[in-house]
Amino acid sequence: MTNKKESSQKMDLKSMDVGADNRAKLKQLFPSVFTETKTKDGELVESIDFDTLKAELGKFSGTYEKRRERYGMDWPGKKDCMKLIQKPSVATLKPCREESVNFDDTENLFIEGDNLEVLKLLQKSYYSKIKMIYIDPPYNTGKEFIYPDDYSESLETYLSYAGLIDDEGKKFSTNTPNEGRFHTKWLNMMYPRLYLARNLLREDGVIFISIADHEVTNLRKLCDEIFGEENHLGTVIWKNATDNNPTNIAVEHEYIHVYCKYRDGVDAVWKSHVSDIKVKLIDIGNKLISKYSVQEELQAVYTKWFRDNKAYLWPLDRYKYMDKKGVYTGSQSVHNPGKEGYRYDVIHPYTGKACQEPLMGYRFPEETMKKLLEEGKILFGDDESKIIELKVYASEYQEKLASVLDIDGRLGAYDIKNLFPEMKKAFTNPKPVRLLEHFVPFIIKNSEDIIIDFFSGSCTTAQAVIDLNKKDGGKRKFIMVQLPEPCDEKSDAFKAGYKNIADIGKERIRRVIKKIEKEQTAKAKKAKEKLPGMAEDIPDLDLGFKVLKLDKSNFKIWDGSNPNAPEEDIAKQLEMFVEHIDSKASQEDILYELLLKAGYLPTKKIKKISLADKTVYSLSDGSLLICLEDEITSDLINAVAESKPRQFICLDRGFQGNDQLKANAVQTFAALNQNREKAEQIIFRTV
Repeated sequence: MTNKKESSQKMDLKSMDVGADNRAKLKQLFPSVFTETKTKDGELVESIDFDTLKAELGKFSGTYEKRRERYGMDWPGKKDCMKLIQKPSVATLKPCREESVNFDDTENLFIEGDNLEVLKLLQKSYYSKIKMIYIDPPYNTGKEFIYPDDYSESLETYLSYAGLIDDEGKKFSTNTPNEGRFHTKWLNMMYPRLYLARNLLREDGVIFISIADHEVTNLRKLCDEIFGEENHLGTVIWKNATDNNPTNIAVEHEYIHVYCKYRDGVDAVWKSHVSDIKVKLIDIGNKLISKYSVQEELQAVYTKWFRDNKAYLWPLDRYKYMDKKGVYTGSQSVHNPGKEGYRYDVIHPYTGKACQEPLMGYRFPEETMKKLLEEGKILFGDDESKIIELKVYASEYQEKLASVLDIDGRLGAYDIKNLFPEMKKAFTNPKPVRLLEHFVPFIIKNSEDIIIDFFSGSCTTAQAVIDLNKKDGGKRKFIMVQLPEPCDEKSDAFKAGYKNIADIGKERIRRVIKKIEKEQTAKAKKAKEKLPGMAEDIPDLDLGFKVLKLDKSNFKIWDGSNPNAPEEDIAKQLEMFVEHIDSKASQEDILYELLLKAGYLPTKKIKKISLADKTVYSLSDGSLLICLEDEITSDLINAVAESKPRQFICLDRGFQGNDQLKANAVQTFAALNQNREKAEQIIFRTV
């Protein structure tokens, strides 16, 4: 046997290049500040744009401000985008129990509001926590795109648009091709959202972005800047239509750009274990095995079924064999790909001669081959002239993510029609569930990872996550974000009572949940009738979602940013600040705002407990205690200290002007913290 040739890497005997290491870390955090410049010799070298770096950190230099803007990646408005990113949100997300399903137990979210403000609000809680993002943003065709007229007042614009404040001067409107800034307006909308989205991705996080010809090039350049060109994993060409009315070229596809946050963080190879065809082959195999005991008869019956159904079995349309272990095919994966492999003889069981070797040898060492032969996993031809194949069962099949995907785009309309049979057309151009079900398993297996879609539309992504979890018992979680864009008054949806797209999305998720609950009830009943006393093995699914709605803060925010403001304006703000909590805010509204702004997930389970005769909200793990009572007592402070939370938050007005009590509380927690590690110290905050 000739072993596969191996090459060793030379050891670098130099000490670590600290500067290079720091630059690599900086590039991971801020890829957009790196650029290529020419030296005097004409050589291209990578350099850092320090003015842009300062802007990323919220400091805008005079040089940065004076830069000439031009179309391209320095389009008009780009500087304002960076300033908009740096401007903190003073909004909140208010819980809406009546529109939710299983509010207290679910870990899924539906957030109604402008996704720019929402992404800002999610930064603390979800920074580096999201495994996958999928978005289907406006394609900028000149028909569907809505944007705020005033980017610097995005919250006020949204509140006016959603009817939460009365201000006719601020609105969202469509972007039309005859406007001089048609492309730049789209870029101004996308840049801050993608920038903030990148912050949410984990080190191994991935984003999928659907787009069509109108902005595919601009989107690629934009993502190269935000995510880094080296983090472009590829672009999927999705053949989704048949154009029966072609002009010069029949456009029958869209694009899906795929980027990661950090190239070294993602798996080197992506494989998906989820496949409807795989499940079908396993099911038919199990049925035939239970019915036929003779191998020849088993194969004959399966061969007939396979021929009748082959047209519907792609990409598993080569799985034409069957034995007592299930359906299988022969794979040429015994070949060593691209370079010299292992050389040895594999003897044909009937002719007794050595089988023909693959061109580059075998990919396995001889010991592995012997084990495969013993397990019956090697397939032989009629004689030694045929190269052996590896027996691969359908149950072992894992799909690859190909760069060309053929899924009929019309399936999306059928998906939503099945859920809304009372309407001829509930939504325009929804993405097929099958499209998302294809992508998600490559990134999120059946773990508890989170996927976010902040242009969620009819919520295809949410349905795909729930359906995938039903198939494999997974615990994947979703966050959907959708603007309450009004439905056209002539549309079927509006006539059916749906005022905006967000309402359609929420109702779609409700109907998907009801459908699965009905299936589970029927399955359990059938199992009980068949086997009395035996419960059906039904996966424990998260069949719920919590609705949160973007709104102005429950607290009146003190703005002392302008020391030169007129005295009467300052006096008004100080007067307002005396009672700084909105009188209309419920305790639950305040609770969720404090959760978000303290950096806790709004999906955390919260329970009410009593400490020193006061109502206190406690996270399930006890790490956070929040008291919203109007009176704080020393007994309560002592009880909180004994509970040893990570954080304690209460209302400042609860001390009722008793500065001594407040000082004692500070001292109590400080004394406890003296004997604790920093990670275990109690953080005491008032609001």
